[in-house]
Amino acid sequence: MKLRAGGFISQCPQVGCGLTGGGTQREMAEMTSTAVIELLHLFESAGVEVWLDGGWGVDALLEVQTRPHKDVDIVVRLSDAPRLCEVLSLRAFSVRPGGTRSSFVLENRSGLEVDVHAVTFDESGNGVYRLQNGIDWIYPAAGFVGKGSISGVPVRCLSPEAQVLGHAEGYLPTAKDVSDMENLQSRFGVELPPHLRRSKCSQN
Repeated sequence: MKLRAGGFISQCPQVGCGLTGGGTQREMAEMTSTAVIELLHLFESAGVEVWLDGGWGVDALLEVQTRPHKDVDIVVRLSDAPRLCEVLSLRAFSVRPGGTRSSFVLENRSGLEVDVHAVTFDESGNGVYRLQNGIDWIYPAAGFVGKGSISGVPVRCLSPEAQVLGHAEGYLPTAKDVSDMENLQSRFGVELPPHLRRSKCSQN
């Protein structure tokens, strides 16, 4: 969905403290709601369209912050990834070694992280995401219609169904992942596979 005046993120205030405030110890870094809104405003101003994924994506759908977050997960067009890196570099974020063109993390000196999943949209609107092993994973087109809010600011995010799909494969879910999925199930009635239910989760 295209950004429009008065719509996603364009309503958010200009803030300057979210990305630079806080303590000096990296282990205490927290990606606050203020920092997320500031980042999204920065991306919009640069003409970069993003969708929230992961923990902040879940909380945006729920329209309430349910737990602290060290990072923010975003989905972006692969063609926009260089521009995204450019604007984040102006806020003292740099790319962490070890990523790929479609999967990488940017971090700043305080330990805040932006976890990027870059996709190429096919003719049907599906987001094709190249995994580190070279296999393509598909975000279904219907997953990009999610809407949520953070501190009352409308934001674009993956749908509840896409969130569940993204957590269902590829890694062992932790207790916080399962809690996120159960919150989505309670709010939206999405179906959860057995390993995303509390009795099956890892206690890591």
